[in-house]
Amino acid sequence: MRPEWTDFVGGKWDKEINVRDFIQRNYTPYDGDDSFLAGPTQNTKDLWDMVLDLQKKEREAGGVLDMDTKIVSTITSHGPGYLDKSKET
Repeated sequence: MRPEWTDFVGGKWDKEINVRDFIQRNYTPYDGDDSFLAGPTQNTKDLWDMVLDLQKKEREAGGVLDMDTKIVSTITSHGPGYLDKSKET
């Protein structure tokens, strides 16, 4: 077994692609609550407000606000898109 997998229970999954076997051997249910989670940062709140505002504008406009109609969309055809790059780090 590879060193990065040493904390997992081995099985078929470490010799072949077998997601079912991995999950069945290594899944542990979490019965706690969400108290360990951190709340959203101010940047996240600001970005979410921007998303909500843009969604409202799209509904008011009756659809998409802007679209690239010149480049066929593929997984690599466009670079990253940001609402506010300085807040998305």
